[in-house]
Amino acid sequence: MKQQAPALGRNDLAVLLFILLLAAALRTAGLNAPLWYDEIWTVDTHIRRPWGEMMREYSMNHHYFFSMKAKLVAQIFGEEAWAYRFPAVLFGVGVVGAIWWLAKDVSGARIAHVSALLVALSYHQVWFSQNARGYTELAFWSTLGLIFFLRGVQRPSFGTWAAFGLTAAAAVFTHLTGAFFFVALGLVWLVSLITGFGRGALTRDWVLWPLTGVAIASVVILLAYLPILPSIAGTVGDVGATSAVDVMQEYQNPLWTIVEGLRTAVGKTGALTLVVAGAGVVVLAFGAAGAQSTQPLFFLSIVMHIVVTLVILLALGMRIWPRFFFVDIGLVIILAVIGCWYGAGVAARGLGRPHFGTLLFATGVVAMVAVSLFLVQRNYAAPKQDLAGAFALVEQTRTPSERIYAINPGGAVFESHFDADWVTIGDVAGYADAMAQPGPVALVVLFPNRMFRVIPQLEQDAEGQLELVQAFAGTLGDGRVLVYRRQ
Repeated sequence: MKQQAPALGRNDLAVLLFILLLAAALRTAGLNAPLWYDEIWTVDTHIRRPWGEMMREYSMNHHYFFSMKAKLVAQIFGEEAWAYRFPAVLFGVGVVGAIWWLAKDVSGARIAHVSALLVALSYHQVWFSQNARGYTELAFWSTLGLIFFLRGVQRPSFGTWAAFGLTAAAAVFTHLTGAFFFVALGLVWLVSLITGFGRGALTRDWVLWPLTGVAIASVVILLAYLPILPSIAGTVGDVGATSAVDVMQEYQNPLWTIVEGLRTAVGKTGALTLVVAGAGVVVLAFGAAGAQSTQPLFFLSIVMHIVVTLVILLALGMRIWPRFFFVDIGLVIILAVIGCWYGAGVAARGLGRPHFGTLLFATGVVAMVAVSLFLVQRNYAAPKQDLAGAFALVEQTRTPSERIYAINPGGAVFESHFDADWVTIGDVAGYADAMAQPGPVALVVLFPNRMFRVIPQLEQDAEGQLELVQAFAGTLGDGRVLVYRRQ
């Protein structure tokens, strides 16, 4: 299965360079589109704070290591949307390179080229690379960590496992959920230690150096989070409590997570979604079989991370957002490419034409690239969430006597970010009080699917006494922004 190239040639490096340039182009196009809710919240409550206050308290919304870089870029180039997102672009391109490196280690240069190209074209990868949040950074450090882990298991050394420890620390400092991936790798290591699966002879170095890497990670993480350690436990507990009373209870259902992941991956394609899902399962099964002969711990690492993440989130009663599995996208793409190659070989041998496998693989690659090109263009069809557009419309058309209300589940982002004199409504009582007053009213509704559940009367009014002025499209799930008026 593994390509038998003794060393990388000039052509391999040229292909990698082309893929990285393509990835950079896709991730910088439209980078200055309006910020969405979470980005604005990160900017207003964290990045814009003085350096000494950025680590004052813990928040699940903050990606600390990432925000420090975003703040630095914004200070150099100005407070522009693209500046806040620029570190995500760099790490997004870095993920493509890391996936190439990992795929090369697991299955050779051919698989590496195709995998990196598909990650460069991935809708999700581009979307998060244009997001002023730390998800691409988390994926970058996690992918590097897996590279060092797999190399360290095969050829244990202090340097490899020290690098593993530093990447683990960087991931966890980006966001606490980064620990899930490295806990999963720790469990894989224990499985390998106990059963002998995926390793060679058990030596002193095989045990000592991994434990050294864990010690390095633990010390660095402790020092990084030291200023806010007291608030971390309380914040995690509060998140679980708020999830328990969330009207969107489906967010805590793993099945919803799977369906939402498929929906965002292939769009609203009805029955075709089931076909894609079924084909994906078959390809990944071939991928698991194909990777077994070259790096048996690779597939186990992916599965272990998914299981560990689900168990921890369910135990804490937290929402199971698809983005918690973002680090797995590149890994699954590698597995799918291996599966395509391995499956093509099996099919060709079954047809009695072994050399036909290369043609079948090439056909599969062309199909995957074509689908990726079709899907990635959705990133540019609309902003993630057009709060800026809604604000401009309402301000340009408001009358002197008109009261304006922002209906959303969180903070007063229009007031904090746009200096608006709007009132924020987030519950039934606030809405009833606002609508009981006579006179013209403008309502700007964020996350309408959620807010229609929170305030049922709002949905009823939207079908009756309220006039829909404009619906601003967004690529974010439930990312439309609706502007209503009552005269």
